[in-house]
Amino acid sequence: MTPAINSAKHAGIAFQIHEYDHDVTAQSYGLEAAEKLGVAVEQVFKTLVVKLDGKQLAVGIVPVNGQLGLKQIAKAAGAKKAIMAEPLEVERTTGYVLGGVSPLGQKRRLATFIDHSAKNFASIYVSAGRRGLEIELAPGDLAALSQATFVPLAT
Repeated sequence: MTPAINSAKHAGIAFQIHEYDHDVTAQSYGLEAAEKLGVAVEQVFKTLVVKLDGKQLAVGIVPVNGQLGLKQIAKAAGAKKAIMAEPLEVERTTGYVLGGVSPLGQKRRLATFIDHSAKNFASIYVSAGRRGLEIELAPGDLAALSQATFVPLAT
């Protein structure tokens, strides 16, 4: 059980857990998840952490086949600039290892933004807190649990 799964259980939302054998040589954890679960890449989302204006951190959730637009997340967060956060800072702040960062159950709550394309699906997949483990849930439930806003983020 991961903090992400515990968070979903505690909230009483509908969700499903999907597990697969993670290949440590995989180039893209998100694309690997989509392939092994037999799900469209547009429906599997990755959780990325950025640093805004060199200070606070924020979370961007985008489809695994896209990239996080740094200008878009900076604008959404009311910042001038966003850069990708350092891996150690991401792990220390979220409590998750890279490739297993979940938007749910993070050690410290960060401002969170979900690419608006998530609303095109009844359910989406995000990491459940470790590599090889995904949680499927409604985009609205993810937004409610992570106190996120839907905005155009993917490029």
